[in-house]
Amino acid sequence: MSAPVADPVSAPADRRETVRRGAGLGGFLLRRGTAGVLLVLGITLVAFVLTHVVPGDPAAAALGQRAIEDPATVAAFRAQYGLDDPLWRQYVTYLANLLHGDLGISQQTRRPVLTDLGDYLPPTIELALVAIVISLVLGVTLGTLAALYRDRWPDQLIRVVSLAGVSVPTFWLALTASLIFSVRLGWFSSTGQLDPGYPRSPEVTGLLLVDSLLDNDPFTFQMALHHILLPACVLAAYTVGLITRFTRASVLEVLGNDYVRAAHAKGLPRRTVILRHVLRPALVPIITVSGLAFGSLLSGTVLVESIFSWPGLGQYAYKSSLALDLPAVMGVSITVAVVYVVINLVVDVLYGVIDPRIRLS
Repeated sequence: MSAPVADPVSAPADRRETVRRGAGLGGFLLRRGTAGVLLVLGITLVAFVLTHVVPGDPAAAALGQRAIEDPATVAAFRAQYGLDDPLWRQYVTYLANLLHGDLGISQQTRRPVLTDLGDYLPPTIELALVAIVISLVLGVTLGTLAALYRDRWPDQLIRVVSLAGVSVPTFWLALTASLIFSVRLGWFSSTGQLDPGYPRSPEVTGLLLVDSLLDNDPFTFQMALHHILLPACVLAAYTVGLITRFTRASVLEVLGNDYVRAAHAKGLPRRTVILRHVLRPALVPIITVSGLAFGSLLSGTVLVESIFSWPGLGQYAYKSSLALDLPAVMGVSITVAVVYVVINLVVDVLYGVIDPRIRLS
């Protein structure tokens, strides 16, 4: 039997279509990346201006009242950190240093801000990752169940739970959970990442759970998981309710489409219809909410980290704000901005994977 002959007319058309799709995805990523860089640049300007117009004197906060009474000490401090220059010149100098990876020296730790962020950011990322995993598993599952049992008792119960999740204040929930599950019942630990004095696994990624697995240390992994579950669940309470409500609405919208009814009419199992024909089209709004929720988890951990003594970015930002540590506050602001931009870029790429039509938008 002879091999099939390629159609000389359709082959160039197929190649053009492939090139068009690749160019569309490349242009899509380029537009999103350029917008992200401009957004971070704008955030640096806003954060820089705000941190310099707030009431308070950084020299007084850093040197203390006795040192501030010595004019020579104050002058040396201002000269060291460039506080005597005009605001616009300080910003230009800061941008020039930022392009070289220099975020300045923290006035409270006397270390480079980039070094501090390298120590404080991984625990916050680990806490937010565990919280978003809990949120996605519970939120998507509960939202799908609520949509499938619309207006029946499972739906009513899930809606009450999701409403409670988005309504309960995080600080109250953190204090209550710590009192009940840690102090009274003793199920979880409420302070730090590990028991006091227990050695950490060799640092590879900075994420304690991952490092303990890489070190083949199940005992440290179990202890770290025991410490992180309670603050992660508290942090995930709001996002679970949010994702549940969005998932319910999205799944209900997809369930009313003709192709879903056609899949049922063909005799396909209900599980197959839900997984293949309902959840995938419903993922677009869920991905949007999940991306924004993850960014808010990273930037909104101050209260949870303070209550659970978690050595993360939230505590570092809180202490830096109290000390008027301008380089540290700027470093935290830029870090959160970059995280949001990266998350939005990942969400946009996932959009393009799920619905190729979005690449051309």
